Amino acid sequence: MRRSGSEGGSAEEMWGEAAGWEMRPGGLLVQQRAPVPGRPPPPPQVRVRISYGAARYEVSVSSIATFGELKKLLTADSGLRPAEQRLLYKGKQRSDSEYLDACGVKNWSKLVLVEDSTSLERRYTEMCKNARMQRAHQAVSTISLEVDKLADQVTTIEKSIRNGNKIAEVQITTLMELLMRQAVRLDSISAEGDASSQRNLQCKRVQKCVETLDVLKVSNTKLKPVVVTTKWETFDPPTTTQWEYFE
Repeated sequence: MRRSGSEGGSAEEMWGEAAGWEMRPGGLLVQQRAPVPGRPPPPPQVRVRISYGAARYEVSVSSIATFGELKKLLTADSGLRPAEQRLLYKGKQRSDSEYLDACGVKNWSKLVLVEDSTSLERRYTEMCKNARMQRAHQAVSTISLEVDKLADQVTTIEKSIRNGNKIAEVQITTLMELLMRQAVRLDSISAEGDASSQRNLQCKRVQKCVETLDVLKVSNTKLKPVVVTTKWETFDPPTTTQWEYFE
């Protein structure tokens, strides 16, 4: 005979006593779900140890999961995409389609994670590319500071000539030569992306300064040099004093 709720407690209490507890990934302790008649119980979880270089991980995974599914769980910890991972168990590389239980993986089994050689080459290539871009950006920035100083000198000469003051031609030609040197340095820089855009911008600045100096050079030849004359004031020689001698 079935006992009533008053004699045997509520259905929730009876289920809680019979259900038990289970440990979820992350250390969370929860009550087990009541088994459903006709449905097989869920596969047990296994906790495996992963060695990746000097790093060590512990991951909970279904015992009937594939190595490919395990790789997805390792992405967050290792920083590698599943396609970049290679899992070794008992000294043998395992394919994504192999099942953990079929290969003998049990609780606290040790697996080795390595990065795929193709991924390593791609990562190395990207590192070299980023290093080149950084060096190019630094070189362009250094030249940009020099161009700023030369551009200020061009502005100063332009103001002086517009005010009618003749400039020594050697100042203009020397400034043009310094600008052309910066143009050669810019052309020698191999740059991509933002560094390439900055290099092109500085090349245009140098070209504009040189064109401005060409125009100023012509204008400067039409100016007459300013002759400064000095009027000297003359003074009468000092008078001599006659001294009287006494015996």
